[in-house]
Amino acid sequence: MMGRLRTDAGAEIAVSRIGDRFARLRAAGEKGLIPFIVAGDPDLGTTRAVMDALAQAGADVIELGVPFSDPLADGAVNEAAYTRALAHGVTVGDVLDLVRTFRRSSETPIALMTYANPIAQYGWDRFARDAAAAGVDGAIITDLPPEEAGEWEAAAQAQGVDRIFLLAPTSTPERVRLVAERSSGFIYCVSRTGVTGVREALPADLPEMIARIRALTDKPLAVGFGISSREQVQAVWRLADAAVVGSLLVQLIADRGANDGVPQRVGALVRELKG
Repeated sequence: MMGRLRTDAGAEIAVSRIGDRFARLRAAGEKGLIPFIVAGDPDLGTTRAVMDALAQAGADVIELGVPFSDPLADGAVNEAAYTRALAHGVTVGDVLDLVRTFRRSSETPIALMTYANPIAQYGWDRFARDAAAAGVDGAIITDLPPEEAGEWEAAAQAQGVDRIFLLAPTSTPERVRLVAERSSGFIYCVSRTGVTGVREALPADLPEMIARIRALTDKPLAVGFGISSREQVQAVWRLADAAVVGSLLVQLIADRGANDGVPQRVGALVRELKG
């Protein structure tokens, strides 16, 4: 969904909800928190309630995982959540319906995190059109590099859906420039090689990685993979524009199941992380 943002010079430019949120954070000298949850785990109703709790807790962008049977970038916690959601028959259409109902009560930006296979099967143009109509603001297609994303980029750009690409510690300057040129909304910086999951400490080379990327782009940078405490969130905020927290929340939801208190507990944890 595109909106309008007024520049310092007084001109108005079109930006997505995600772009608008990062612009407002930057103008206020603040940093963002992006919680990740898996759609449909433990069930669609609980996910919907958790989305409301995340918005009320101050989430700057909600990252919603689309269940997939072979999530190569995800660790055991997220993979198990995807498996449970798929066992319940959760589809891409169900995820879009979740966002559609969420939009009736909230303008918090939504970014879907997914893989190329389910979107290609759904149809690139159809997915971009239906996602935009539902109120999705951006998509992170984890295994789709920009060199192979031409069809997705054209479809998404036509519908005003942000294309969020990933950078890793191994990314070359050439790859950083390419991702910076092709990304919109924000750039997802993977803090470490490997998969998602709770970690006790951030990588020692993360400051150097973010400095290398920042030297080549002024687009918002969000750091994810392994961030699981208030201290780690604050450390990321000293380096980048936002922190992504996923496995910690996914595990909390898994531990509680469809318990009535899950949304409240997730909301309380996000408030604690956000401070």
